[in-house]
Amino acid sequence: MKASAPSSPFRRRLLRAALSTGFLGGAAPLVARAAGRRRILMITYRGRTEVEDGFLEYLRGQGKNPDIVHRDVGQDIRRLPAILDEIPGLAPDLIYTWGTPLTLGVAGTWRDPDPSGHVGGIPVVFALVSAPVAAGIVPALTQQGRNITGAVHVVPTETQVKAMAAYRGFDRVGLLYSTTEPNSRAIAAEMDALCAATHRTAIHRHFVLDDAGRPTAEGVERLIAELREEGAEWFYLVPDTFLGTVYDRVIPASIEQQLPTFGATELAVRKFSALTGLVSRYRSVGRLAAVQAEAILYQGVPAGQIPIETLKRFALLINLYTAKALGGFYPPIEMLNYADVITRAPVTTEHIG
Repeated sequence: MKASAPSSPFRRRLLRAALSTGFLGGAAPLVARAAGRRRILMITYRGRTEVEDGFLEYLRGQGKNPDIVHRDVGQDIRRLPAILDEIPGLAPDLIYTWGTPLTLGVAGTWRDPDPSGHVGGIPVVFALVSAPVAAGIVPALTQQGRNITGAVHVVPTETQVKAMAAYRGFDRVGLLYSTTEPNSRAIAAEMDALCAATHRTAIHRHFVLDDAGRPTAEGVERLIAELREEGAEWFYLVPDTFLGTVYDRVIPASIEQQLPTFGATELAVRKFSALTGLVSRYRSVGRLAAVQAEAILYQGVPAGQIPIETLKRFALLINLYTAKALGGFYPPIEMLNYADVITRAPVTTEHIG
């Protein structure tokens, strides 16, 4: 399934600029550097992903060669403060962040910005943030009122619900997510509202928290079994940062329970064999973030004037191996005409990172 919508005027303007052969006139360098190179501090959560691949490929394809300083927290947000302490010495022209927890840790909320005191006026471009308004990163997706923009990777929840129902109708859907992640809570609330409007029910389960308040995988198989026992006909994989680190346990457990999974991210379906999902491709998300970064670094556009956007084209992924493992949970035949069909066996031992 692919959906499209007209690009915003700003995006069309950026894309035209990206195809041009030179810089727009009148933009002074943000920070003087040897040979005019800009510096990007790239902070990731679980190492380099296809999002960063798309980001760097786009910039280099446009003849831009920024100095990239890559730091990774290794799935442990507690490592972020040490990275933020490096900012004064690194003096980046732009900070790239991956995911909601890192973006909040770097930029803070719009009501309580720059928690470390090191970011100051450095523009921030994020990727893989699913609900920037609900998470409090910005008050709105346009004219944000702060020096931040980014690329939202999640297809609107309403569109995902329609895709789920088109594959197989349902009355009850299960969710498992971290209560510590504001974007996860926001999307769970959206699912509640959509289910209420269509006479369906959303069944919620939450990851167990440790003594420090961090989500853990304790008892995750039992939580999935409870979703099935309460009548869930679909298991919606919320775009939750912690959930993404335990797909290798969650998705095999759902298959064991004969509970079909619908992924909100490409990773869930393509690498960890969720049954299906309507997704934005990771490389495309990275390219969109790079268009925004290019406008800031090379065209002098303030980050707060660049709309936060979602891709307008989505891909429907279907894993036929998983459909067979679920006892023949196959889609309507017409879906196969436009879906990206995968025949990879479910992963049971591979870990992210």
